Amino acid sequence: MTPDRVSQRLLGFGPRARLGFAALLGALAALGQAPFDLAFLALAAWAGLFALLATAPTARRGAALAWAFGAGHFALALHWIVEPFFVDAARHGWMAPFALVFLAGGLALFWGGAGWVALRLAGDRPIPRAIAAAGALALAEWLRGWVFTGFPWAAPAQIWADGPARAIFAWTGSEGFTLLTLLAAALTGACLARRPALAVPAGAALVLPALGIGSLLMPPPVTLPPGQPVIRLVQPNAPQHEKWDRDHVLTFYQRQLSFTAAPGRPDLVVWPETAIPWSLDRADEALRQITTASNGIPVALGLQRRGEDGGWHNSMIVTDGAGRADAVYDKHHLVPFGEYMPLSGLAQAAGIAGLAANSLAGFAPGPGPVTLDLGRAGRALPLICYELIFPRNIRGAAERPDFLLHITNDAWFGETAGPQQHFAQARIRAAEFGLPVLRAANTGISALIDPAGRVLVSLPLGEEGYIDVALPAPYAPTLYARSGPLPWVAAALFLLLLAGRPRRKPD
Repeated sequence: MTPDRVSQRLLGFGPRARLGFAALLGALAALGQAPFDLAFLALAAWAGLFALLATAPTARRGAALAWAFGAGHFALALHWIVEPFFVDAARHGWMAPFALVFLAGGLALFWGGAGWVALRLAGDRPIPRAIAAAGALALAEWLRGWVFTGFPWAAPAQIWADGPARAIFAWTGSEGFTLLTLLAAALTGACLARRPALAVPAGAALVLPALGIGSLLMPPPVTLPPGQPVIRLVQPNAPQHEKWDRDHVLTFYQRQLSFTAAPGRPDLVVWPETAIPWSLDRADEALRQITTASNGIPVALGLQRRGEDGGWHNSMIVTDGAGRADAVYDKHHLVPFGEYMPLSGLAQAAGIAGLAANSLAGFAPGPGPVTLDLGRAGRALPLICYELIFPRNIRGAAERPDFLLHITNDAWFGETAGPQQHFAQARIRAAEFGLPVLRAANTGISALIDPAGRVLVSLPLGEEGYIDVALPAPYAPTLYARSGPLPWVAAALFLLLLAGRPRRKPD
């Protein structure tokens, strides 16, 4: 069977049908993300894209197919992005459809550009096309984590967050595992385009060993010797539309106080992001009440504070035994359009503020990652909400922590896939760096994640409560923690250039 005949069977009868099929495949690939976790369906969908690219008539058509695939993928994977706009529907509801359309279409440009570059370099050779596309897409995913401060959400490697293959993240990180995932799908797709009968056996031969390797690499369950630090994670479950409402705000505050004062004596209590309605300069009485409830035990909690320069910060503080802020961390990696507005001068002139910002100027970024010494609880690297999705925010700390301390307010996204995908990325960060993750989330999912990415204890979405967890020790630094992503970025570039190298013409 010739590639042209396969092309007709795979792609339909015209450009529009091919684009529609690519968008459908992209949506199927999104089902590999949490909470669906259908990794093998996602791989099959990716293989379909590579078969389309292998048989596309021109680089321009290939770019359109890759863009359509990306648009379908991000539209389904990130459908939860509309939720924040309905918290105050009268003011922001009209933005919701535009947010999804522009976000999905904009992120898909990375994949469309990768498709164009790959086909331009590889010419009309189906197998080199597929390999070049795998390298180009992996590079595009790396760039997606940096451009405009980055947004590496719903990356191909994240389909492996739940399962034995997660152990591979310690060796490759997300960037490397994305390249390996795309390469496996690309080779399967090339078989689908050239030898359809071999596609399924080829896919199985490429993927199943990875699951076996992951199982072999997965460390045994952690053991907790006596005397390990005990941490209390508090989950008040304050829906975003009620969180700052005057009729409810004190209810959630008192709920957190009661959980803090519950029986037991942990070494640290953790409240979530923006846990109290007062800024730090107006929170003296609240901090005294919190210290009384904790019986002098340190409490880490999120709040807003005005900095010395007058700008507002989204911050975490740790109280001391006298009801004062013993340590302060200011979030440094802010959410575009949520915590600050790009082109802020124009946004302020138009009276548009970020959804979670305290003023038209938005939040000011902190100086960067820091490690906090929390006494008996150990050394923590604080991460506020969005900061967790970037591995570089962990590598950027001057010293290695004993654990990652993640506080977040995923109530903005209700009980959709958004909080579950955020939680999946917390598991990946744990596996990548060999560090336990303590996570306190306003509406869930609060949890202790061990250094291999296993969930030891958790509170589900939409429930109030608290959990006391014994903190496991970190593993030794992983290969990825030591090397970072650059070896894998170089490997993706090498594949792209190798596949694009012209064949020598016979004499």
